[in-house]
Amino acid sequence: MGFILMYDITNEESFNAVHDWCTQIKTYSWDNAQVVLVGNKCDLEDERVVSTERGKQLADQLGLEFFETSAKDNINVKAVFERLVDIICDKMSESLDSDPSIMNNQQTRRLTDNQSGQGAQSSCQC
Repeated sequence: MGFILMYDITNEESFNAVHDWCTQIKTYSWDNAQVVLVGNKCDLEDERVVSTERGKQLADQLGLEFFETSAKDNINVKAVFERLVDIICDKMSESLDSDPSIMNNQQTRRLTDNQSGQGAQSSCQC
C-alpha cells in the first residue's frame, strides 16, 4: 500500500532516476498507493551532490512528502516508516468515509469470536 522512493544524495544519477521510478510506481501499482521521497546517506555531507532544496523541490513537483535519512546512522529512518503508515491509514480512513459499504462487504472477526464451535471455556493447546 506504500512505497519509499529513495535516492542517494551522493549520486546524481540515482536522483535523476526518481521521475522514472515514480512513473513505474504509478503505472504498475494500485491507484491508491502512497509514496514518500527519501534522500538517503545524509551522514555523508562532504560527498553530497544533491542538495536538500533540490530534493524538496522534486518532492513538491511530484506531490510527495520528503525526508532525508541515514540508514547507516539511523537518522530519520523510523520517522519515514511512521509517516508512511500514517499516510496510508489516513487514505484508508478517507476511503471508508467516502464509501462506508467497503466495510459492509468485508467479513470481519475478532480474536475472541467463537470460531471452532466450542464454548468459551475451551483451552487452546498452542
